[in-house]
This record gives sequence, C-alpha cells and structure tokens, in this order.
Amino acid sequence: MQWKVGKVRISKIVELETVGSTRFILPQATKDEIQKLPWLIPHFATEDGRLKMSIHSLVVETPKHRIVVDTGLGNDKEGRNIPTWNNRKGPFLEAMAAAGFPPDSIDTVLCTHLHVDHVGWNTRLVEGKWVPTFANARYLFGRTEYEHWRNHSETPDKRAVFEDSVQPIVEAGKATLLASDAEITDEISLIQTAGHSPGHLSILITSDGEEALLAGDVAHHPCQMAHLDWSSTADSNPAQSAATRRQLFARFADTPTLVIGGHFDAGHIRRERDAFKFIALG
Repeated sequence: MQWKVGKVRISKIVELETVGSTRFILPQATKDEIQKLPWLIPHFATEDGRLKMSIHSLVVETPKHRIVVDTGLGNDKEGRNIPTWNNRKGPFLEAMAAAGFPPDSIDTVLCTHLHVDHVGWNTRLVEGKWVPTFANARYLFGRTEYEHWRNHSETPDKRAVFEDSVQPIVEAGKATLLASDAEITDEISLIQTAGHSPGHLSILITSDGEEALLAGDVAHHPCQMAHLDWSSTADSNPAQSAATRRQLFARFADTPTLVIGGHFDAGHIRRERDAFKFIALG
C-alpha cells in the first residue's frame, strides 16, 4: 500500500495483521459500538463489528532520504508479555526488500515512541548479539521518550525491550535524540503528542501543498477519531491521551490531510466537515 504526498512517497510494510481479539487494547470498542460507525466497514472493521488492525512500518521517501517510521516487533525477541510476540521468525525484512527497500538502503529510522511493537526491528540477532538492522541509518528517538524508558523500565518486559531494541542502537553510536518539535527534513517535522507514552511524537509531512499526518499511536484505530474519549489500555496517561486526540484532530479538521495510524489496517482517513464523519480510503 502506498500514498503520494507531493514529492514524498509513503509505503506500508506489514509485519502482522489481526481481526478481532482487540478488546484488551480498546475495551469500549464493542461490536455494537463499532457497527454504529458504518464508515469503518469494510476497511477497518468487519460487518459484525470486529476491529481490523496491523503492526507495520512506514517507509517515507523524500527527494533526498529513505526513512523507516517505526519498526514493529522484530524476530528472535524474548521477554514479551504477549506469547506470540516472542521468538518470532517472520519474513519482514524479506517483505521490505521485495517492496524495493533492502535494509542497507535505509538512511534514517524514526520511532514515534519506544513501545515493544514500534522498535523491534531496530535490531536483529547476529551471533548472539543485537546489532542495528539498518546498518547505514541514523536512528532518531525523541529525547523525552528515550530518557523516560532509560530511567523507568523497571518491569521485566519493559527492560527486555529497552535492552534488546533501544540500548544497542545507543551503544553502536547510531542514536540521535530529538526535541519534540524538531524538523527532520524540508518535508518532515515532528509534533509533540504525549499521552500514549510520555514522549510520543507524531510526524507531519508537507510537500507541494499536500499534507499527511503519521499519527503513531495517538489513535490505535480510526474508531477513536469518532470517540475521542476512548483511550487505550496501553496509554500511560489516558486523560492526556484523550486531550491530545482532541487537539491534534481538531488541528486537521476540514482539511485534505491524510491521517495514517500506527495500527490502521487498511489505509488512511480523511476528515469531512462533520467532526465524527470520515472517509476511509484504502
């Protein structure tokens, strides 16, 4: 799946797709509630109201750069709370290469935040050691986000993620810590969107008068754009998360900006005049 935003091309590389079994992350998104939002069907939900979601990376190509936004779960990882996320042997890198993006062709990796399902392919296991997957890339982390998890990864699962997918990047000298409003390229800038995590960042792409918002996990699913108060169980600060959604989506109301989520399965959303009505464009 691809989008064009002026001179920028965005390609989605899927690692894992799911249908249903999402109530643990969005408990208010019952089948009955989802069926009240017919614009979600069939792109983002099934006829019977089960949510469609994915774990994926976005490759952003500008005239000068090739950037991977978020890196999914990764292979060979251990210590994850969800059993199926441990010791994976998936073909993600092969899928990237088949799409025209071999790892050595990537010059930048940008993580919206440092949760388990957004940093996994930062590293790969080589002869028992975690090494940067994208050997020619600089890795960009939000400073607030990085410092939080460096200092507050007390539980075993969080410590495992930091030690196998974040710390090796820093030790390899490939990490750059960013301010929450940094400009990455002429076309790409950051927006502070804390709430899901303490230093969560969203990415604004602007080129030739067109815009796209890579929202990350501000909303796990488009249903949260209609129900701004539906916070995820994974949000570090649910009240702040809801406030961030209100502010962010109000900013792009009634504009042709594409909104591409960190787990939106089928495509993106474009907002219409009615604040709770959207067009699904796969």
